[in-house]
Amino acid sequence: MDVCRAVENSIIKKYRRVIWRPFIKALQDYRLVQDGDRVAVCVSGGKDSMLLAKCLQELKRYSRTDFGLSFIMMDPGYSADNRLAAERNAELLQIPIHIFETDIFSSIEHTGAGMCYLCARMRRGHLYKKARELGCNKIALAHHFDDVIETTLLSMFYGGEVKTMMPKLRSRNFPGMELIRPLYLTRESSIIAWRDYHGLCFIQCACRAAERHAPDGEEASKRLEVKRLLNQLRGMNPVIEKNIFKSMENVNADAVIGYKLADEKHSFMDNY
Repeated sequence: MDVCRAVENSIIKKYRRVIWRPFIKALQDYRLVQDGDRVAVCVSGGKDSMLLAKCLQELKRYSRTDFGLSFIMMDPGYSADNRLAAERNAELLQIPIHIFETDIFSSIEHTGAGMCYLCARMRRGHLYKKARELGCNKIALAHHFDDVIETTLLSMFYGGEVKTMMPKLRSRNFPGMELIRPLYLTRESSIIAWRDYHGLCFIQCACRAAERHAPDGEEASKRLEVKRLLNQLRGMNPVIEKNIFKSMENVNADAVIGYKLADEKHSFMDNY
């Protein structure tokens, strides 16, 4: 059996409980893919987006839902080695990627603080634009369960607000376009196990600007701090991430000091 077929079989069989079922549950719970959709799958070359591409290919193969797929890879200024590695992995896994180039890495290199945030916003704009050019109405990003939990804590610790990463969003700048996150309920540890089981080697962040700002290869970011904190907390409470996620589904509006809805602020004092 070739590598691609083995990878596809493992998603459906060996990793059915920890990858395929959470993937399907997210699709169903949040109604992410529906008849008539044309989804642009955003492939960065990393483990998460490569798995997302394969899951959606399998969904297309077996689902009764009538939808289309396009696979887009933006090269924001990758090194030649990273670009080649991403292309080879896409070929190995039979993902027909459409590559387009931008100069994002060069644009953000001297911005300093907030570089990663700015990069993410610029990337998303380019992805929406390319997806629309290809006739797509949705872009699929590969954020997973751990990303959701980390983002929730980052917002509280460093943003001073309670909010989380949503499973789907309507674009404000591209009317009619939507962002979906099909790996929303999939744990990163399961993705790593799938990657390692097949001996696959995907690119990491690949940001040349970040590499120069962190010569040791590890970006000193707030997200990394939160990831380490969660690892510590998990030793005391193995379901800590599940409880954080559940708290975002069980917000008790009668027991919060204030909240914001549609950009309008409210206080518990309004009706006290």
